[in-house]
Amino acid sequence: MQTELNESVLKQVFKDALLEMIEEKRSIFQDIIVEALEDIALSHAIDDGKDSGTASRQEIFNILEGH
Repeated sequence: MQTELNESVLKQVFKDALLEMIEEKRSIFQDIIVEALEDIALSHAIDDGKDSGTASRQEIFNILEGH
C-alpha cells in the first residue's frame, strides 16, 4: 500500500512539474514541435521524390524562381 501511494504521488508530482515547465517554456516547446514537423515533412518529400524522375539544374532554378 505504501509503495502504491508513493508511486502515485510521484507520478502526479512529475506530471505537475512537466506541465509547469511546458507552460513556462512554451516557445521552446513550440520550436521543438515545429522543427519535428518540418523534419517529418522533409522526410515525406524525400520519399515521394525517390520515385520521380531526375531534373536538370535549370529546371530546379526555374521552379525556385517561380517560372
